[in-house]
Amino acid sequence: MKETNKQFEHIIESCRDLFTKKLHDYGAAWRIMRPSSITDQLFIKANRIRSIEVKGVNLVGDDVKDEFMAIVNYGIIGLIQLELGYSEKDDMAVDEALAHYKKFSQEALDLMIKKNHDYDEAWRSMRISSYTDLILMKLYRTKQIENLSGQTIVSEGIDANYMDMINYAVFGLIKLEFGK
Repeated sequence: MKETNKQFEHIIESCRDLFTKKLHDYGAAWRIMRPSSITDQLFIKANRIRSIEVKGVNLVGDDVKDEFMAIVNYGIIGLIQLELGYSEKDDMAVDEALAHYKKFSQEALDLMIKKNHDYDEAWRSMRISSYTDLILMKLYRTKQIENLSGQTIVSEGIDANYMDMINYAVFGLIKLEFGK
């Protein structure tokens, strides 16, 4: 499991590097996004991965790896927005955005370590397409929770679903980069 932790951290570092570069280029323009819009953005990314998996053809150019990285980054953005609320403008400095990124990526790692212990790394025997389907399922659940204004009876909240999506996307990236 130590190997998994190192691979997870390596993938998060790659995603954070991309996040940092986009912060340079665009600032924190994502601060204006409401959580439901982030959920829809995550849906677009996951649906595109599934479309490429099913059709076997990619006409746009960004590959599946890029889309899984986007799911990690938008998942963390979603967690930031749930914690802080959305803004009417780009109101976050790079250092602050990266501090939030570090906090939520560490929470994702901590959750993965706990689940990885209990599930004995079952994810390593899964197909990448299953991660895509699980992310899509989590997105449909999240949309339902949003439609219920967060008022669930027995279900985890939106934040837990975002966290699971991040971890499934990291698993996909680990398998794409390192194989089994």
